[in-house]
Amino acid sequence: MKISKEFKTGIITVLAIGLLIAGVNFLKGNSFFGGDQTYYAYLPSSGQVSSATPVTINGVTVGRVQTVDFIPGNEINRSVRISFSIQQENLKLTKGTKIEAGSLDFFNKGIMLHLGDDHSKGYYSPGDTLDGYVEVAMMAQIKDYADPITQKLQVALGSIDKMVNDVKAFWDTTATSSLEESLGEIKVAIHSFGNAAKEIESLVVDEKVKLSKILSNVESITLNLKKSNEKIEGIIGNVEKLSDDLVTSDFKGVIENAKNTLAEINTILEQANTGEGTLGKLLSDETLYNELVKTNLDLQELVNDIQVHPERYIHFSVLGAKTKGVPLTKTEERKLKQILDTIP
Repeated sequence: MKISKEFKTGIITVLAIGLLIAGVNFLKGNSFFGGDQTYYAYLPSSGQVSSATPVTINGVTVGRVQTVDFIPGNEINRSVRISFSIQQENLKLTKGTKIEAGSLDFFNKGIMLHLGDDHSKGYYSPGDTLDGYVEVAMMAQIKDYADPITQKLQVALGSIDKMVNDVKAFWDTTATSSLEESLGEIKVAIHSFGNAAKEIESLVVDEKVKLSKILSNVESITLNLKKSNEKIEGIIGNVEKLSDDLVTSDFKGVIENAKNTLAEINTILEQANTGEGTLGKLLSDETLYNELVKTNLDLQELVNDIQVHPERYIHFSVLGAKTKGVPLTKTEERKLKQILDTIP
């Protein structure tokens, strides 16, 4: 049977039209053969979702977005209506399922379904409206994160700018001259420290010999102490015995006597301070002190004169001659001789 060209052309045209319609439906998010379950959601914005973008559950594509329409006069948070289809068979949306419109990854936009957990509430039917929200855009998140940092940077830059201005104000002519004067004073101080160090060094060199002698003396003292160790131990033993004797003695009576003695000493010292009594007069009377000094000088002159000219004071008779001078007994002569011998 011969097929005419017109028939072939008609068949091709019908197939082309069918393919065109199927392609358009596919681009709109519908399956080739239809039968999809369509649902709706109202959001404040599209989240850059458009027709034919995927609908996913846990990263798996289960449908397509069909239309994204702006609904004038609707509430602000429900001004955009998104219709999407579920193409996977036997997939039911549990009540409480929410949609999230936004970025699926860095490059693709779409809808993510978050299924409800409570199956006892039932399931959505095709044509129902689901609750949803728009994912916060990455740039908005970056902006929210960067805004506080930007504000802090602005404050820091303001502080740095103020500090730079202060430094510039500091480096004027007056500040520069003051700084030069300060540096000159520091230089003089360092020079003085150097001179002081030299003087200390020379002092150490001069006193080095003395220090060496002192250390030698200390070493000899330690050696003597070491040699006298037994004596020291004996002294310590005597002190221990003495302390034991003191413990066993009438310590209370000794303390009482010591208190009385100290009281009497205090009385004597008070009298001496006020010039009362013999001791007080001796301490406070300068006339008595001066007379004692004068008497001592006269006595010294007398002794010196006796040593030089003893014949003026002592005369001895020879061959029965008459005795001249002051006559002294044997006892007085012996005492006078002892006095003269004690004088250097």
